[in-house]
Amino acid sequence: MQNRIVITGIGLTAPNGNNLSDFRQNLLNKVSGIKNQEVRYMGTHPAGLCDFDEFKYQKKKTRKRGTRAGSIAIYCANEAIADSGIDFDSLDKNMVGTYLGITEHGNVETEEEIFQLHQNNLDTAFWSHHHNPRTVSNSPAGEVNLNLNITGPHYTIGSACAGGNMGVIQGVQQLMLGEVDFALCGGISESPATFGIYAAFAAQGALGSHEDPTKASRPMDSDRNGIVISEGGCVYTLERLEDALKRNAKIYGEIIGYATNTDATDFVLPNTQRQMECVSKAVKRAGIELGDIDIVNMHATGTKAGDINEAISIAELFNACENTHINFTKGHIGHCMGAAGALELAGNLPSFDDHLVHPGMNCDNLDPECPIKNLVTENAKELDKVDIILNNSFGMLGINSSVLVRKY
Repeated sequence: MQNRIVITGIGLTAPNGNNLSDFRQNLLNKVSGIKNQEVRYMGTHPAGLCDFDEFKYQKKKTRKRGTRAGSIAIYCANEAIADSGIDFDSLDKNMVGTYLGITEHGNVETEEEIFQLHQNNLDTAFWSHHHNPRTVSNSPAGEVNLNLNITGPHYTIGSACAGGNMGVIQGVQQLMLGEVDFALCGGISESPATFGIYAAFAAQGALGSHEDPTKASRPMDSDRNGIVISEGGCVYTLERLEDALKRNAKIYGEIIGYATNTDATDFVLPNTQRQMECVSKAVKRAGIELGDIDIVNMHATGTKAGDINEAISIAELFNACENTHINFTKGHIGHCMGAAGALELAGNLPSFDDHLVHPGMNCDNLDPECPIKNLVTENAKELDKVDIILNNSFGMLGINSSVLVRKY
């Protein structure tokens, strides 16, 4: 790729950690972030909920006007900037951009307003005057720019469960085009706050459950029964390599390739061939071979059809690659929707230094229809080296995304 783009900061909140260090350790040690929660109209269901300080970077009055997604985004963006070590006040804020992937936005607020409407005899006087700015789709990114006084571009990338990867890809592209000099990008989710997503997955027969909530998300396992809904966020600071070197920045890795495409075959069911084409396109852009990749993080949601289709594509691409190892993250944290791809990439980046592949969790009996070689599920596996990581994220309406990061 022209213009080398590097990751210089990471800020995150996940169901099992509020910073990269804690998140990574809990992935290595198979610590789940899934607990039961009460869902309006639906009773108790497992969910991945974050426990971060909403008021660390935001006043209570501003939080009251904004959204849960916005508060997650603000926390993660501020943490990423602090982690990057940049003198943010000295930056030209016109040349800072915020690009956040989302799965959906506005339904949490709308559901709550309608609920309150029915508690008050359908009197629309109780409808909040904050509803419009809370529910516009650019809200999470816009709340970040308001919080940080950023006057450059901001928008969200509506891309289903590929949102985290798509936010990163957008940041890379805008830096390469010269539209910005510093990018805040990644993905955000507030999904557990809406009963509608639970009802929809239940109607599809794809809502994960288990008497032990920590075992409800079981990607690739023969007994898996669906998705665990989770919230979370992960924001990266991206810079051009020359700019990062000028300030002697810490570099987590270099983004060397990416790709996105569309199945164009079904609203929900994935297309194995299109997923393979997406990975191949990213590999070609990076100028590497499949066998050069050390770790592949799968999308692996825990649905029957989704896992089988993805497993077939991964097996076809990588089963001949002796040194490529495969893992997944949703067994630990559930499906963080728009944040999933960004969080899952972050959880693997420390492998460049410690050479450990974190295990996928809760795959006690590998589904024979998921014949993947070098799938790491029991304990963390140490490799001789880790130089390149592939992160895959796919979503409804057939959106596919792949991001490749190389050790710098």
